[in-house]
Amino acid sequence: MELIDWIVLGATLLFIVLYGTYKSRGSKDVTDYLKGGNKAKWWTIGLSVMATQASAITFLSTPGQAFHDGMGFVQFYFGLPIAMVIICLVFIPIYHKLKVFTAYQFLEGRFDLKTRTLTAILFLIQRGLAAGITIFAPAIILSAVLGWNLTLLNIIIGLLVIVYTVSGGTKAVSLTQKHQMAVIFAGMFIAFLLILNYLPLDITFDKALQIAGDSGKMEILDFGFNLDNRYTFWSGIIGGTFLALSYFGTDQSQVQRYLSGRSVRESQLGLIFNGLLKVPMQFFILLVGVMVFVFYQFNPSPLHFNPTSVNVVKNSKQAEAYVELEKEKKHLDESLIYVQSLLAQTQDETESTNYRKEASQIRAQQEQLREQARELISLADPDAETNDKDYVFIHFILENLPRGLIGLLLAVILSAAMSSTASEINALASTTTIDLYRRNRQGRDDQHYVRISKWFTLLWGLLAIGVACVANLFDNLIQLVNIIGSIFYGNVLGIFLLAFFIRYVGSKAVFIAAIITQLIIIGIWYIDLMPYLWLNLVGCALVMILAILLQAIFGKTKA
Repeated sequence: MELIDWIVLGATLLFIVLYGTYKSRGSKDVTDYLKGGNKAKWWTIGLSVMATQASAITFLSTPGQAFHDGMGFVQFYFGLPIAMVIICLVFIPIYHKLKVFTAYQFLEGRFDLKTRTLTAILFLIQRGLAAGITIFAPAIILSAVLGWNLTLLNIIIGLLVIVYTVSGGTKAVSLTQKHQMAVIFAGMFIAFLLILNYLPLDITFDKALQIAGDSGKMEILDFGFNLDNRYTFWSGIIGGTFLALSYFGTDQSQVQRYLSGRSVRESQLGLIFNGLLKVPMQFFILLVGVMVFVFYQFNPSPLHFNPTSVNVVKNSKQAEAYVELEKEKKHLDESLIYVQSLLAQTQDETESTNYRKEASQIRAQQEQLREQARELISLADPDAETNDKDYVFIHFILENLPRGLIGLLLAVILSAAMSSTASEINALASTTTIDLYRRNRQGRDDQHYVRISKWFTLLWGLLAIGVACVANLFDNLIQLVNIIGSIFYGNVLGIFLLAFFIRYVGSKAVFIAAIITQLIIIGIWYIDLMPYLWLNLVGCALVMILAILLQAIFGKTKA
């Protein structure tokens, strides 16, 4: 990185932190601190909801996911617009009518204190882990690629978030997220245009899409029912709907974003705005990854994108074998670039078909070499990370973007990390304060609860940093966050649906059913019985069925 990159990166992050701290200082009471004074407008809510979900993991992992597997991951989001409509019609009016600070307050009135406490604790467990991962994700990748100290990066990202979140609460989170999303959209759009500009002059956008299509990267829809395939139309529409219902309807990190709305209508418009924009946004981010793939059809690409793993294997007994693979890969790269240039120039259909087949064969050989490289890395160190999806986009940024824009794209990644982490620790502090502390220590003045909220914000921020410092890289970071959510979300959603629609089921039946369900879902995940998206549907259905059966056993009384 050059000096200009450091200036752009530092200035962007410093502005966000100072602006959020300055504009949100001096919260008068708990409503002001935890709900932003109920002054948020719909576009602020929409961007804040989007920024909370779009963590750094989104902008690091999603392009790499598309680079390797194509556009099919977009199906994961197909259920989101459906969920937004349901939440707008059912969840938001109830939350606003009851004037709750957290989603879990509603459950005490409908069931009892222990059910409210259980769901709050389930949220705190899964969101506390996720908060650490949203810090860890960009930190480990930036550390590996730039050589920065991993622990120091975790601490810096976490402390930047803590500064303005402790100072201004929900209002600070919402205000800063608007600017963070502006940085994110600008950075990703510029990166997309630069990728297209870097392609050969005779490769138009249409031809680039055709090249991607020839490689199977543009296969968006899969209507199959194969449970071994994580991302299909059906898993997205069904499992994705239940995941989105759980996340946006019962997860306090999202509920708190629209509870800050000045009215029911503003909150509803904010969520609809998110529902309309989210799928196109994810499609675009995946398309960026596909265009990076096309770029590497005309430019050499690394045998393995994770520099840490490459260093491991090159300092082992497998070094010589790995270097030989790199030489073979270089030769294949040159052949592929030559074939693609011929394909771009020819007008003959027969020649085009032959060139496409030849390019496809070369790509298959490249993938074989990548697999052999992963095997060598595992031989060199069984604990080394062999999956390099999360490193594809950051490698492209650092190796190909102009000076100054590298700083901007790094600011995009860190802004996304900060926005998600801020929402999470803000929600964790709110839930701890309202559902656990204030519920058991009533009668204090508002300033006392504001001070306690700030202390809990600091505590959860430090715990998130701690989780980040001890975390290990998973198969794919964006999948890890969704897996953690899927283990808990279905159960919690089922509790809320019982509360909303099955009025005769009482607290005792729900509480026991929830505990049994959570244990079963953890067991199903552990033995890998089904793709994780389906855990949302199974968890939701299971807790509802068990609660209804238990209520029949206990008798139709609201016990």
